[in-house]
Amino acid sequence: MVYYKDRERIIIKIFIGADHRGAKYKEEIIDYLMASEQEVIDTGLENNPVDDHLDFAVIVCENVLKNPGSVGLLFCSTGIGMSIDANKIKGIYCAKVDDKDDAFYAKNHNDANVLAFGVKHDIESIKEMIDTFLVTKGPNEEKYLRRIEKVKQLENKA
Repeated sequence: MVYYKDRERIIIKIFIGADHRGAKYKEEIIDYLMASEQEVIDTGLENNPVDDHLDFAVIVCENVLKNPGSVGLLFCSTGIGMSIDANKIKGIYCAKVDDKDDAFYAKNHNDANVLAFGVKHDIESIKEMIDTFLVTKGPNEEKYLRRIEKVKQLENKA
């Protein structure tokens, strides 16, 4: 899929990480995104049966923060652990998604910059969720912008 924003082709830098359970889809997702000429960067961390999802979440999220406009994709067994890990990092807004609607709302209502996936979903569903996320515009309605600002204020109190 080629991604467009207001008829202009967009290239998105995408950082991707997966623990040992999430690794089963990582290479296929990388190939899928690279076929649409996206810039995809793997974390480079090796998987092993006792790796920790936190390590993958941190490296992906740190790179997203260093590269404004980029996004992160995280894969683990359920997506829950990765989303908890990612959301501990200031400036990261990670959503664990289960369908295309979740992916849309994550971006359009909540301005998520990272998605977490469980590998209980089939690969085609995950591709649809990623495509939806990448083509969805960020929030522009006042109520969503207000809510996001409240979250940022809370984050800055910590």
